Amino acid sequence: MPFRALTTASLGMSAQQKSVDNIANNLSNVSTTGFKKSNIAFQDLFYEDIAVSKSGGSANRMSNDSPRLQLGHGSQAVSTIRNFTQGSISETGNPLDMAISGDGFFRVEKPDGSIGYTRDGNFTRDSSGMLVNSSGLPLAEQIEVPMEAKAVEVSQDGTVTALMGGDNREIELGQIELARFSNPAGLKAEGGNLFSETQASGMPFVDHPGAEGFGNVRQGYLEGSNVDVVTEMVQLIEAQRAYETNSKMVQSAEDMMSVTNSIKR
Repeated sequence: MPFRALTTASLGMSAQQKSVDNIANNLSNVSTTGFKKSNIAFQDLFYEDIAVSKSGGSANRMSNDSPRLQLGHGSQAVSTIRNFTQGSISETGNPLDMAISGDGFFRVEKPDGSIGYTRDGNFTRDSSGMLVNSSGLPLAEQIEVPMEAKAVEVSQDGTVTALMGGDNREIELGQIELARFSNPAGLKAEGGNLFSETQASGMPFVDHPGAEGFGNVRQGYLEGSNVDVVTEMVQLIEAQRAYETNSKMVQSAEDMMSVTNSIKR
C-alpha cells in the first residue's frame, strides 16, 4: 500500500509543479501587451476496482455481490485553458498604437505567408512605409504609409487615412480587418504575442472592426495583459500548499515502509 501512495503523491507533485510553471508564465507576462493568461486543467487518473470480502480484507474471488473498493491513481495536468477576457486599455499617445475594444484579433503575415493572430496593437512603420508589429510582421492588409504623410488617422472601423504634406490632402490607405473564432480557447499560442488557428479553434471569421460581434479599434491606445496579480498569487499559494501536502504524503509512505521493515518476528 505505501508503494501506491508514493506513486500517487509523486503524480500530484508533478501536476502541481506544472501549475506553478503556468502561474510563473502568467506573472512574467503581466506587462506584455495583449497577453492572455492561461489556467491548467487537471484530471483524476484511472481507478482500480478491488473486491473485498464481506468480513473485511481482500477477497480471493470477485463476485457480483462483493463489496467494491475503488482506489484512484492520482491526478495529472491535461491542458491549458486560455482566458481571452479584455485587458485594460491605456492611452499611449502614439498614433500607430491600436487597441481592440471587444472581440477580435489583428491579422499579421508571417514569413512563411501564413496568417498569425494577435491582440498586440503596437504597430510601427518600417523602412518601406509598411505598418508592422513589434516583430516586424506586416498587417495582412498590407497598409503602406507614404513617407510624405504628416499624420495618420485610424477610425474605429479600421479605416486608415493619411494627411499628406504640402497640399494637406487626406488619402485613404486601406482598412484594417479583424478575425474572430467560434472557439478562441482552441487557438495555439506561438510566442511573440501570436496565435495560430487550429482544428479546435475553427476557421476565422473576418470582417471590419465594429461589425456585428467584432470590437472597435482605438487609435493611440494599447491593451495590457489580463493577468490579475492578486489572483495569480492566491493560486500560487494554493499550488504550493497542495505540493507540500503531497510531499508529506511521500514522507508518510516512506515512514510506513520503514516501520514495516523494522518489524521483528
